Amino acid sequence: MPANAPADNGPENDSTPYAVEHPHTLTTSEALDAADADERGLEPGDAKERLERLGPNALPEGKKRSLFSMILGQFTDFLILLLIGAAIISAVLGESIDAIAIVVIVALNAVIGVVQEYRAQKAMEALKAMSEVTAQVRRGGQVVEVPASELTLGDVVLLDGGRIVPADLRLLEAERLRIAEAALTGESLPIDKHIDPLEEVDVPLGDRTNMAYRGTEVVGGRGVGVVTAIGLGTELGKIAGLLHGTEETKTPLQKRLAQFGRQLAYAALALCALVFVIGMLRGGDVLTMFLTAVSLAVAAVPEALPAVATVTLALGARKLVKTNSLVRNLPAVETLGSVTFICTDKTGTLTLNRMTTERVMIAGEGRDTLPACDEQCPAGWRTLALGMALSNDVGGDAELLGDPTEIALVKGAADAGYERNALAERLPRAAELPFDSDRKLMTTVHRDPEGGLVSFTKGAAEAVLQRSRAALAVDGSEIDLDAEAVLATVDEWSAKGLRVLAFGTRRLESLPAEVDYDDLESELVLVGLVGLVDPPRDEAAAAVATCIEAGIVPVMITGDHPSTALAIARRIGIAHDPDDMMTGSELEAMDLEHFERRVEDVRVYARVAPEQKLKIVEALQDKGEFVGMTGDGVNDAPALQRADIGIAMGITGTDVAKEAADMILLDDNFASIVSSVREGRKIFDNIRKFIKYTMTSNSGEIWTILLAPLLGLPIPLLPIHILWINLVTDGLPGLAFASEPAEKAIMQRPPRAPKESIFADGLGVHLIWVGLLMGGASLITQAVAMELDLHWQTMVFTVLCFSQMGHALAIRSDRRSLFQLGLGSNRPMLGAVALTIGAQLATIYVPFLQPVFKTEALSLPELGAALAMSTVVFWAVELEKVNKRRLDRQRSARRAEAQTA
Repeated sequence: MPANAPADNGPENDSTPYAVEHPHTLTTSEALDAADADERGLEPGDAKERLERLGPNALPEGKKRSLFSMILGQFTDFLILLLIGAAIISAVLGESIDAIAIVVIVALNAVIGVVQEYRAQKAMEALKAMSEVTAQVRRGGQVVEVPASELTLGDVVLLDGGRIVPADLRLLEAERLRIAEAALTGESLPIDKHIDPLEEVDVPLGDRTNMAYRGTEVVGGRGVGVVTAIGLGTELGKIAGLLHGTEETKTPLQKRLAQFGRQLAYAALALCALVFVIGMLRGGDVLTMFLTAVSLAVAAVPEALPAVATVTLALGARKLVKTNSLVRNLPAVETLGSVTFICTDKTGTLTLNRMTTERVMIAGEGRDTLPACDEQCPAGWRTLALGMALSNDVGGDAELLGDPTEIALVKGAADAGYERNALAERLPRAAELPFDSDRKLMTTVHRDPEGGLVSFTKGAAEAVLQRSRAALAVDGSEIDLDAEAVLATVDEWSAKGLRVLAFGTRRLESLPAEVDYDDLESELVLVGLVGLVDPPRDEAAAAVATCIEAGIVPVMITGDHPSTALAIARRIGIAHDPDDMMTGSELEAMDLEHFERRVEDVRVYARVAPEQKLKIVEALQDKGEFVGMTGDGVNDAPALQRADIGIAMGITGTDVAKEAADMILLDDNFASIVSSVREGRKIFDNIRKFIKYTMTSNSGEIWTILLAPLLGLPIPLLPIHILWINLVTDGLPGLAFASEPAEKAIMQRPPRAPKESIFADGLGVHLIWVGLLMGGASLITQAVAMELDLHWQTMVFTVLCFSQMGHALAIRSDRRSLFQLGLGSNRPMLGAVALTIGAQLATIYVPFLQPVFKTEALSLPELGAALAMSTVVFWAVELEKVNKRRLDRQRSARRAEAQTA
């Protein structure tokens, strides 16, 4: 039995992860012994027996919820239950249209919720599909091709270029083996692999250079490895476990609406009881007072709120598609407006995920690019360009294939006019010494048409310097080698995040009988240095600056080397000081309490593992932050799902990341997040405007009914009036708020506090005083009309309805006047107000509707008086905004004075 495997309890344990413990610390022979295998591979019979005993090399499916249980789970929200109750009461009162509308709203929300829950199951399926590959294995000394799911512990697997690693392997052989691990670790460059054991147990995944991990891709060379982990025991499997065990969090909107619904329910019940008691104390009819109390309680519940929220979010999602952002989880659109931290991967998100030649240098003369290939080009630069174009194993024509660093060198030379294929014909390759991680060098020898041979050696600067006797001058002559100056340049470029390679050359009369390292890689002339980098996207710095201006903290989380990560972070403005950075090893050694004290100050995390990304997101959330997470790799999926909003890359993103995310950036552009944040803030603003509108309207109705008896007046509204006002004013005007344009300077204000009440920033005070004003205008109308023996009840009914229309127009902006906005800037609102006014006039003047709504036709003076009283609320809110603008100017002036001082 393989080492570290639990006892055999039969096939029922198929989902148990089996793995050799810390295989990177073992020698090749120890790893084979631990897996109970040898280099010939398992015998077919042994492999079959292990497969049956240990189970397939697959990710087991999680328990799926039935469709019925998903649907049932959507009706546990307090506001939804309250709306169901409102629908039942409306049906009892005979308001079938109102009841049907509520039922449709509840059903729509249930459908959306079921779709959201389906995401987690899709993420697990994507992880399984990702690993459905084949593998070349040795079975009884014979090489056979088998499905990756049939691999088992101890299988000996063969690797070559282009293959996906089918399981976690301890490498036994590695010939120029390079593996791209960006999807797992975030490292942008392929990793050179070797077979030597590592001493430390807690080495980050990206530094376990004697291991090959499931789901990564072989980009060059060949290798052989023994399977040390299968299924959930692999590093990819551990991520699947994290993803499966990660709970989704509610969006800020869901949390606020849930709290709002609970508060509203208690208030509605208390109001119902209060109105009923007051009515009975005044000698009212029991049935009439009961219906009035219940009608008012139903009216207090904004039935249209879920519909308005859904429509607003859907419109926002449609607009986001135009800015290359695809929304998968509708409520998460609004979450963008609450985000306080955006945690983003470096590779492919902030950078291009494409190595590029950024600096070249000969004899102390540095340039951003090679000089053009012409007769005026100095001989030294031509020699460096030849080395870049020829000393590589890049293939392909239209599309270059091979190591990303070598492709960058070839493109750098080609940009200056040095075409690889033409030069290879003129200087054909005669010999080569392939790169290996011990020498850290690669050498190619080419026949010179002018006679003899020329060799080009490239690799680590220290290694080339050790083998160099002189340096090349710009004019092509040999000069003394200043190794200290060269190393100083290497250190300077490395500190800026560049990967530095040195080139050396040597003239040969002929090839020795046996080509070896000592012959070709000694007595070199140092040609120059080349600095390469995976550069930041052009728009990344501006996007980061906009985030910071909007009060959002961008944080880089990557598996890359610390110096590279910090250099890129400095270039785009995320961090400026080494104290802003933390490595995965430092994070691992830090207890949670200590980490949470620092987490809000760290701007760059380097060399982190998937579990640590999740830990960072959770720590920020524990501190009360709302976290957005961007990413594209498998390693990002658990954190994407756990974050308040997960944002996956659409082009380079893995299926796993996309399934775990709430939103996908179709152009992989970090800058698109800026537009998304703006849209998210606008969406919350518009939903909040609707709440401000509808709750103020309800407040006006409540004050009218509550205060009338206290002032010695009869209750002015009948149950049918209350429900009618509630239906028509909450409907079309409420939905029209979804089309309201964004406020000015929406991206110059900080994010909303994550725990901020939906009634913050004066909304609660507004709905009370404007509601009182609305009720006061109605009651004054009632008192005067009763004194003059006018149609007072119809007039109060009309004043209350039209006052709410004026209020809807006035609160379209929190600061700007309606006259600045213009009536035509939100045509759906203008149409909704016009239709509502028309419907209200129909209840007054259409003969067959008068008995239904208990109204009487108003005379022209009566209608004019009602219209005049209805404008009081509009003018009052406009004056409130004038005062707000005055206070804003005073605050701005004080800030300017403070800055000047």
